[in-house]
Amino acid sequence: MRNRTDRTPTPPLEISEAELVEMTRDLEAVHQDVSLPALQQSVEQWVETNHEAAGPRRASRRSFLLGSGAAAVGGVLLAACGSSSSSGSGATTTVGGKLSSLTGDLKVAALAASLENLGVYAYNAGIQAATAGRLGSVPPAVVTFAQTAMAQHTQHAEAWNAVLTGAGKAKVTVTDPALTPTVNQMFSQVTDVPGLARLALTIENVAAQTYQAGIGVLSSSQALATAATIQPVEMQHAAILNFVLGNYPVPNAFNPTTDARPVSDLDGS
Repeated sequence: MRNRTDRTPTPPLEISEAELVEMTRDLEAVHQDVSLPALQQSVEQWVETNHEAAGPRRASRRSFLLGSGAAAVGGVLLAACGSSSSSGSGATTTVGGKLSSLTGDLKVAALAASLENLGVYAYNAGIQAATAGRLGSVPPAVVTFAQTAMAQHTQHAEAWNAVLTGAGKAKVTVTDPALTPTVNQMFSQVTDVPGLARLALTIENVAAQTYQAGIGVLSSSQALATAATIQPVEMQHAAILNFVLGNYPVPNAFNPTTDARPVSDLDGS
């Protein structure tokens, strides 16, 4: 325990940089070898069940299956960093009627895409703050983890959007309208790496719990497979963030759903 005369700065990580580097490397390896191929397969099967998926929409689906999800980071960030209808701090929250009119599995897909966009937005904002020196001492391993998690969230958003466009619907480029103001408010108070990790952990837990709840309401087997493939990745992100904060990596034996977002998030800004 530190005494009052100890002026040594508190380290930004509760684990070593080497440990975080190894965890991030393992996270990406599992994602590339297991999670992403399974996600691509579930999305392909879901789109194939929709007979309207033809022409340009089918090409859009194929572009995701060929691995262009990571290349879509710039497009999502443009939406996330544009003007906001509610907070003025960055994330897009305007919804309009197109998303609120969706029903069933497609509305869940739209909600999931908006949460994944929010994850991209938050990690990107954190990276920008870190590289600008606004978070104090930031180990390079933290930025690498954030970049890895952001890319995975981008691929998840692209998967949900491939389902939507395959059904003849528009892509979701907004962040969760109801949750975004809270995230912006939380981010405005972040001054260091632990604060950023706590914010990211909140978003990962919300996403994981939303997928957990969604599994109980989705109707098609392909929709269930898509949600069930992504949800463990969000929990992997959360486990690493818990390590960074010095917490037990899996605080609950069973994932709760108390913080799951409802599809009513899309009914207004």
